[in-house]
Amino acid sequence: MGLLVDRQGLVALVLVGDPKGLVIPPLKRERQAGSRLKGLRLIHTHLHGEPLSQDDFMDLALLRLDFILAVTVAPQGLPGRLYGAHLLPQRLADRDWQLLDVDHVSHLDVDFPVLIQSLEAELARAGHTAADQVQKERAILIGVTTKPRAVAEASLAELRELATSAGLQVVDVILQHRQRIDPRYLMGRGKLMELVLRALQVDASLLIFDADLNPSQARSITDYTELKVIDRTQLILDIFAQRARSREGKLQVEMAQLKYLLPRLVGRDDALSRLTGGIGGRGPGETKLEIDRRRVRERLHRLTQELEQVRAERRVRRGPRQRQGLPIISIVGYTNAGKSTLLNTLTKAQVLAEDRLFATLDPTSRRLRFPREREVIITDTVGFIRDLPKDLLEAFKATLEELADADLLLHVIDLSNPRYEEQIAAVEGILSSLELGDKPVLKVFNKVDLVDANLADWESRRHNGVAISALDTATLPPLLARLEETIDRILPRQQLTSQESQNAALIPAA
Repeated sequence: MGLLVDRQGLVALVLVGDPKGLVIPPLKRERQAGSRLKGLRLIHTHLHGEPLSQDDFMDLALLRLDFILAVTVAPQGLPGRLYGAHLLPQRLADRDWQLLDVDHVSHLDVDFPVLIQSLEAELARAGHTAADQVQKERAILIGVTTKPRAVAEASLAELRELATSAGLQVVDVILQHRQRIDPRYLMGRGKLMELVLRALQVDASLLIFDADLNPSQARSITDYTELKVIDRTQLILDIFAQRARSREGKLQVEMAQLKYLLPRLVGRDDALSRLTGGIGGRGPGETKLEIDRRRVRERLHRLTQELEQVRAERRVRRGPRQRQGLPIISIVGYTNAGKSTLLNTLTKAQVLAEDRLFATLDPTSRRLRFPREREVIITDTVGFIRDLPKDLLEAFKATLEELADADLLLHVIDLSNPRYEEQIAAVEGILSSLELGDKPVLKVFNKVDLVDANLADWESRRHNGVAISALDTATLPPLLARLEETIDRILPRQQLTSQESQNAALIPAA
């Protein structure tokens, strides 16, 4: 048997189990925020004189109980030894809880209200430091992988940058290497229990997984931990939603978010669902879930139409530019490689350039005049990232169409990033998926002021590129010379092809 007792000493729930144990039903979550405990302590019987079990510790952690106490039962049915535990604000000697061992109930001398008040105060102090000036959502980053540890750590480092860029406060990073990923929780239940305890100790309310969770996994982990759970794709979508400024950008982000949301609209009881369609299945017969799905699909249809109109408007705006015959250079590259800074330095533009991921979402075009008086159009585009969500890539096709019209792609690379080679491969993979792999590309190795000069020289020679610092105009003349030389080499061939096509049009049909 078991009792759940609240802080006023009143019995909130009576539990009756079997000789093996108890099953605690779902409890209310009103005290689940921040460093608050559940406000309940569990007192239950152990029939064979055994101490607290692993299931007891899991209940203590996952339910955030104030205290758990097991009363052993003597052969005559009288109470025997007592075993108790409460959570610790910080891990101590590889333990997350403090144990209590009393030989008889008459010797139990614990002031529970004072103990719990003190415990919650310590949890609050452990979770918040004096350095926390701004109230930000506190997150734990989790990586569960079968890949080599170095690869997983690099991926988590990028996830931390994404979380910071989204305005979150990262309070801990957890990496678990497994031989096989758990299909339901990704990690084992024991590790998940440790994760819940850690979230309580650092006052985290958000778990971010460095993987794409399917709807079932996200639901299972959320139900198990009672914390908000998102994956890498959701985090990127949230960043894009924060940064979108233009009407076009907002439409594209909303479309990507709805496509991500649609398969995750799942009811709790499919057996009670009444499917829409047919006689008697319309109108009030729809469940809320089906109404939500229908509204999402309708909104997606409207967004598709509006984005198609945006594409048409873009084609119209590109018309005069194409008729002028000005060459087009598009700046591409990994996010935060320095693309916007380079555009600003080359053209004296005032595009927002910040040291964070995805600072630029909306493309910007400016004219650039080379030293020999030739003019070109140079365009800044949205940055790429490893495993860019497919829905986001699809939604941003209207923007990325700019790349299809480019005569030259300027691939900006952050040479100071230790993972720059992986970033180069990621960008080239995305360009290939957009069927732009055959476009002329000039690689520009940026931020040479932050690396060894020999590295910059070696990489620029190896890739036939140019090494620059986008913040230093003195490093840009070699880049301008290469751009002009490349355009001079490309453009005459295009003009000849255009002239030949015009001549062919004048030849009468046979």
